[in-house]
Amino acid sequence: MERIVYDRMAALDTRHWWYRARREVLAALIARQIVLPADARVLEIGCGTGHNLAMLGRFGAVDAIEIDPVARGVASERLGRPVGSSPLPDLAGVPGGYALIAALDVVEHVADDRAALRAMADRLAPGGRMLITVPAHPWMWSAHDVVNHHHRRYTRATLTGAIADAGLRLDMLGWFNSLLFPLAAGARIAGRLRGKQDSDDTLPPAPINRLFERVFALERYAIGRFPLPPGVSLAAIISAGT
Repeated sequence: MERIVYDRMAALDTRHWWYRARREVLAALIARQIVLPADARVLEIGCGTGHNLAMLGRFGAVDAIEIDPVARGVASERLGRPVGSSPLPDLAGVPGGYALIAALDVVEHVADDRAALRAMADRLAPGGRMLITVPAHPWMWSAHDVVNHHHRRYTRATLTGAIADAGLRLDMLGWFNSLLFPLAAGARIAGRLRGKQDSDDTLPPAPINRLFERVFALERYAIGRFPLPPGVSLAAIISAGT
């Protein structure tokens, strides 16, 4: 990602509606859909500034990987110990035995997503699960994707195909960030028409920020219980078995 994206992440990941609500939604999904042992080891790949680590720590002992050195430093302070730096799809030196591996808006940054998925699956403990989230709808491609160095946005079919090609089993696939999807889609289209050249991660005025957080966070009551309508993102739970 561009340096400015990491800098904004570090400045806003405790305040911006998207980060705050997404943590609640994904925590609910993990709690409902993934059964973890009491001594679970959890790995987040591409942890950025470490804003998800406390949430993931509810489910087990967390390790993390981040390739950007500045973001990795912030994440290491939050985790209380060093965060690794092995990139996907190599993951050189990363041990196995993880009950849960999370790659939250990461796979779209990797040129060979199949190899990335296989490398993550190789680090799972027997019976372990992967949780990945990715941006959806190629027609929503915008300056946001360019600044974030995305290789692609996914459809349900292309994500399912990537998982199958990697030799993995798809256990759950669903939309999220659905309630605000019409606004997000309209903003992306309008930005494209205006020739916008920046990302969508600036902090809105406080009342709008609170409203968006409350609306997005409502999805925690539904996700993992019944399908949400099309949204900005897709979430998949994956096993190593075929």
